[in-house]
Amino acid sequence: MSSPTGPAGLPVRMPRPRQPGRHRRPEPLVAPEGAPALVLAVPGTPSAATRSLAEEVVSIARSELPGLDARIGYLDGDDAEFASLKSVLAHAAEERTARYEQAVAAGSDAKKPDGPVAVVVPLLAGPDSALLRQFRQAVMDSRVAAELTDVLGPHPLLAEGLHVRLSEAGLARADRARLFTVATAADGIILASVGGDEAVQAAGITGMLLAARLAVPVMAAALDEDGAIASVAEQLRDSGSQQLALAPYLIGPEIDPALLEAAAAEVDCTTAEALGAYPAVGKLALAKYTTALGIAPQQPQGASAAH
Repeated sequence: MSSPTGPAGLPVRMPRPRQPGRHRRPEPLVAPEGAPALVLAVPGTPSAATRSLAEEVVSIARSELPGLDARIGYLDGDDAEFASLKSVLAHAAEERTARYEQAVAAGSDAKKPDGPVAVVVPLLAGPDSALLRQFRQAVMDSRVAAELTDVLGPHPLLAEGLHVRLSEAGLARADRARLFTVATAADGIILASVGGDEAVQAAGITGMLLAARLAVPVMAAALDEDGAIASVAEQLRDSGSQQLALAPYLIGPEIDPALLEAAAAEVDCTTAEALGAYPAVGKLALAKYTTALGIAPQQPQGASAAH
């Protein structure tokens, strides 16, 4: 039997038949047609570095859910180079209305869209009440039906990301199971957060997961509270830790890097990089979106690296 051909007689790739039985691979999840946009809400002062980070996070989310309409809105955007969260939401609403009107004009029996225009996911590892209030206000000011999700953490994948960032800086073993030594490995970790007491408590949960991975004490402290980092450093040293490391429980845009440098200098320790566009950040952003829509109840799984 001849095989199907395309233009110029080239073979056409045909879909493989589904494997029967319980061992068949699950059908790949795709975004439902007409689903709300995922709007990644980025805090902090917009910059080229911030945009690159946000675009990478969005790219990871799109790769996990083909067909996803993912956009970036900056809390302090200027709408010229960096689109503000308010304007991104308004544009998404305008596009949805236009699609519906075009369908009606074409004679389609399309239903008038309802439900949220977008699901707004804050690019925050932990709760920051001041920033979250600003996000809510931006959503309200847009006058668009949009749902604001929780922040990304606490979550085991963020503990994994912190472990990777520490190992990249030579401050932790990349893999405990191999038991190779790292001369500069820290024996006490300060998990630095911003957002007050609630943020410290949330960071502490992820810190417990990180401590279990590293088998060293981990304590959370607020970067935006005078003396908090120094107090925790003193506690760790009093308990026997000699070589401390600062691990930012942050994505990056939400804080001035100079604040991290000053905190590390104050307690005489080395700091790892912020989480940045670690793959888990994109996966968790997507998980917040899909959970809000009820289209993918499963949670993202951790990577095998650094355990």
